[in-house]
Amino acid sequence: MEQPVTFFLIDDDIDDQEIFLIALEGISETIKCKYANDGIKALEKLNRDTSFIPDYIFLDMNMPRMNGRECLVEIRKIERLRQVPTFIYSTSVDPGMVEDVKQLGATDVIIKPTSIKALTDIIKNLLVKN
Repeated sequence: MEQPVTFFLIDDDIDDQEIFLIALEGISETIKCKYANDGIKALEKLNRDTSFIPDYIFLDMNMPRMNGRECLVEIRKIERLRQVPTFIYSTSVDPGMVEDVKQLGATDVIIKPTSIKALTDIIKNLLVKN
């Protein structure tokens, strides 16, 4: 039996949340996903529920109230989450941003793919590597 895997997706776009969930469902029924609609809500959840330690965090870069970079900095301050692979998940990236967020503790940067199949493949590869 597969061990359950939990993703925490922090993204203000409801359509992107739905696409992410469909991709996960296509991989395994044991994968669970929790959501937050922005960085502030994510940090509230993470600080309130001290037993919540996701296996992976996907963090949208461009969000209102608190962007992905700011949220990443705060997540890395939480001791129990320091080793959780955290991916910046964005529609556009530039090399300077990639270097910046990696120095702040991001595991990597993933460009949001244009298809569910492409996203499914990215997540499958990520699960195999980790």
